[in-house]
Amino acid sequence: MEKVTLANGCFWCTEAVFQRVKGISNVKSGFSGGKIKNPPYREVVEGRTGHAEAIQFNYDEDKVTYKEILYIFFTTHDPTTLNRQGNDIGPQYRSAVFCHNEKQEKIAKEVIDELNDDVFENKIVTEVTAYTNFYEAEFQHQNFYNNYTQQPYCQIIINPKLKKLRSSFSHLLEE
Repeated sequence: MEKVTLANGCFWCTEAVFQRVKGISNVKSGFSGGKIKNPPYREVVEGRTGHAEAIQFNYDEDKVTYKEILYIFFTTHDPTTLNRQGNDIGPQYRSAVFCHNEKQEKIAKEVIDELNDDVFENKIVTEVTAYTNFYEAEFQHQNFYNNYTQQPYCQIIINPKLKKLRSSFSHLLEE
């Protein structure tokens, strides 16, 4: 099992997406890319820590490849907006791939080049950087969508991402 750390706006959305992909386990919401140890949610969302809302998980390369994970990542958010996803604004909502090794970095840059050439109208601004840290968010932020599916945020923001996931990547989803 290899580890992946990604940021693309609100971690509730990203967590909900990757919890449904086969071969992915132990999906956790948290914070990555900043300088402060064990940052509280309140300080991260106020932009005072340098961290991005992120998720971290393990994956089984025999069931889903890192490249497929990145295609899902880039398809379920807008990687062309700097420090913003929808109404979430600030560097804590930046798009980022935190690479755990050189292979991940190489694949991430290849996928970005491919998508810039063939898919996106605007240039991808996703940060590709070496992984340095991940701090798990507080308990109430874990498994958020599954616990609060009927909440308006889940209905309005997360459900469209899951619909896109099902329509574009049904072959990679858990049964």
